[in-house]
Amino acid sequence: MIVSPCNAPKLSAKRLRNALVTGSALFCLFGAGQLWAFSLDDVSAKAKELAGQKYEAPRSNLPNEFREMKFADYQKIRFRNEKAEWADQNTPFKLSFYHQGMHFDTPVKINEVTADTVQEIKYDPTRFDFGDVKYDPKSTEQLGYAGFRVLYPINTPDKQDEIMTMLGASYFRVVGKGQSYGLSARGMAIDTALPSGEEFPRFTEFWIERPKPGEKQLVIFALLDSPRATGAYRLTLRPGTDTVVDVKSQMFLRDKVSKLGVAPLTSMFLFGANQPSKVLNYRRELHDSSGLSIHAGNGEWIWRPLNNPKHLSVSNFTIENPRGFGLLQRGRDFSHYEDLDDNYDKRPSAWIEPEGDWGKGSVDLVEIPTADETNDNIVAFWSPAELPKVGEPLDISYRLHWTMDEKALHPADSAWVKQTLRSTGDVKQSNLIRQPDGSVAYLVDFEGPSLKALPADAAVRSQVSVGDNAEIVENSVRYNEHTKGWRLTLRMKIKDAGKPTEMRAALVQDIPQPEPEKASTQVIKADKLLAKQHEKQAKKEAKEAKEAKEAKDAKEAKDKEAKQPEAAPATPLSNPEPAKTEHVLTETWSYQLPADE
Repeated sequence: MIVSPCNAPKLSAKRLRNALVTGSALFCLFGAGQLWAFSLDDVSAKAKELAGQKYEAPRSNLPNEFREMKFADYQKIRFRNEKAEWADQNTPFKLSFYHQGMHFDTPVKINEVTADTVQEIKYDPTRFDFGDVKYDPKSTEQLGYAGFRVLYPINTPDKQDEIMTMLGASYFRVVGKGQSYGLSARGMAIDTALPSGEEFPRFTEFWIERPKPGEKQLVIFALLDSPRATGAYRLTLRPGTDTVVDVKSQMFLRDKVSKLGVAPLTSMFLFGANQPSKVLNYRRELHDSSGLSIHAGNGEWIWRPLNNPKHLSVSNFTIENPRGFGLLQRGRDFSHYEDLDDNYDKRPSAWIEPEGDWGKGSVDLVEIPTADETNDNIVAFWSPAELPKVGEPLDISYRLHWTMDEKALHPADSAWVKQTLRSTGDVKQSNLIRQPDGSVAYLVDFEGPSLKALPADAAVRSQVSVGDNAEIVENSVRYNEHTKGWRLTLRMKIKDAGKPTEMRAALVQDIPQPEPEKASTQVIKADKLLAKQHEKQAKKEAKEAKEAKEAKDAKEAKDKEAKQPEAAPATPLSNPEPAKTEHVLTETWSYQLPADE
């Protein structure tokens, strides 16, 4: 029924006031739900405000029994999964939390974001099983969470698996379906591997959106703080066979830094086929990542096998607008690792896919000596050539892939390095016995669609360059029927073993280019000369026919015609060798033999 103002029932003043108050409250409630939304802008405002303030170092609130505990005791503190956040909600995502302990001595603030509220998730000691750890229950009253895990049924529908962990500084690790935790990503790196010492920014506060029923992504906001920088981040987690994290960030410098690491990755390399273990080990390889892969802005692909050097090593790859880079675990055969406990064959690769143009800069690789696999000794990151001024924002966005399908990163018409094998250089003697000749040998297997499509007798050759510290004594390429690719064998004699040696190689093929048919220049000139002679002779004959009526004149005209020069015959040109175009078949293998190896 529609009520017009004319016949509307009259309301008392009191009832009218109550109606207005109720309507106003409902408007605020529904209006807030529709108009209010927590966003990256809210976190960026906090980061910018922090950057303008003096840095305040976090203070530990840990009692001695938690600060001095060993790792084995810290592992005894287990989260009760039945008390996970959103355990009673109809959502596939759940949250569990890390307790403070050891060097995780400072709590982080964790908030839940809903459609109309932001509320802190308070620390609750009853969510943990402390096992046989001896402690005073009262000492935990003022503690907090050190970090959190994201749970999701990624492998089977009836089991909540960890797919993401946030713990320590700005580190986080992610896995996809069937993967095991391996390398880490970070929010920011500052002055990595510089003599001044590295600064480790830390996430101090998180805001996590409560997912809706059936939602397939989880949105996490994070505030980063450090003595010389702050940052605001939005991480959108999308679990799957390859789990993806979309990162959108805004960074602020509160003071000058020498080197800013953007989208940093941290991994471990102890030994591998390119750098075998010095101690007898049943495992052929032991690493979270086997190499650094770079897709440069000019389209070139670069593969840098990792090392565990005796001395700190830093490599810089100058690039403009990178298309991607990452630390990859190439080689998924269990036989490469033979480890029944740590599952190195299932550890994911991490690939950074920039959004937009990042400008000029470099992909930096840091390799740090380590004696065991418990230390992360590999760091890779993007270092922009130009840093923002203090207080001005640096906007960086990228997609982070966690994958075991490294081949899918490459285009369908390319080829890549399957493996790099190191050996003692030798020469086969007349008696068929191999005799070491003081050289070092590298065997590089290339494989991929561009090579598989070629016949086994294709004219594939190598492009190789080495630095001044090496002399190439063998450079050969042969077809590998087992991989349907080609194997490059390089033997080099190192001049000074105390210096590192750089080397680069790729496989190429010469493609003949047919020359378009062109008329000979001499033939063209001869044709023109003959045409002019014919025209001149025709005019002369017409004049002489008109003036001469007697046979003598006709005879003289005939004699003159006979004396006209003939056109010079065209000289045939020799056929030059057709021009060739060099076609690059593979990515570039870029390796550094460490000093003192």
